[in-house]
Amino acid sequence: MFTWFRNLSLLRLSRFPHSAADVAAALARFAFLPCGAFDLASSGWAPPLDGGGLVRACNGQLLIALRTDQKILPARVVNAATKARAAQVEQQQGFKPGRKQLRELKEQIVEELLSKAFVSSAYTRVWIDPVNGWLAIDASSASKTEDVRGMLFKSLDPLPAMMLQVNHSPVAAMTEWLATDTAPAGFTIDQELTLESRSERRATIRYARHPLDVADMGRHIAAGKRCTRLAMTWDDRVSFVLTDALTIKRMAPLDVIKEQADATLTGEGERFDADFLMMSAELATLLRDLTDALGGERKPEEDMREAA
Repeated sequence: MFTWFRNLSLLRLSRFPHSAADVAAALARFAFLPCGAFDLASSGWAPPLDGGGLVRACNGQLLIALRTDQKILPARVVNAATKARAAQVEQQQGFKPGRKQLRELKEQIVEELLSKAFVSSAYTRVWIDPVNGWLAIDASSASKTEDVRGMLFKSLDPLPAMMLQVNHSPVAAMTEWLATDTAPAGFTIDQELTLESRSERRATIRYARHPLDVADMGRHIAAGKRCTRLAMTWDDRVSFVLTDALTIKRMAPLDVIKEQADATLTGEGERFDADFLMMSAELATLLRDLTDALGGERKPEEDMREAA
């Protein structure tokens, strides 16, 4: 079953010189391998659909996934086992272990527990849209996003991608929308936001499921606060939260999209591909409209002219 991305960390593709077969071959060099007995973690590319290949290709759209396994080894468990082992050693040798000996005991305990530890698996999906020039990572944290970016640039060479640049910063645009009580065309503003002061104290106000009063917004903005997170809905089809880093969080399709799903499809692969294509089409249009709302895309040559 395909589920929509919840987050979009965006890269812009100037081109994508790889076929689906090329991508699959490149990812295979860094395919996922399970943790060894003494490994704490393992990471590599895995099929986005169980039983499928490393790349899911549909009408030019590509879906890949990075799997990360992490062994669960709580510090309190390690410390308790080390304490018990140290007590045994003290009884045997007649005096308490020193710092060096305690460190060695702890390392032994960790090695012993690693082979028995439970493993937690996580998948981070990546949508590649060569047609419209988008690459999006479904990761909620900056550290996970960086891990996936690193693996992407390591696996796909060349990967002519860069961060999305727009002419109006998200903070300036979101603050203006609130100050003027005017959402950009095709969007509505929802009842959730974060306002932050630029002073050293970084005073913060958060609204959650709360009506946004225009007068209140004006007072906060006049006092120097700026909007860093704003919940919005696009075309009554997709809800999301836009951040100051130009990432999209908590994205969700609304009922009008869910009702368009083809109920006649029966095979798991068919349903998966149909839902993936629907998401790809909707998000490509959403991202186009959002980029326009932020003043359009800022091209690299524009940056070079300003620097000259």
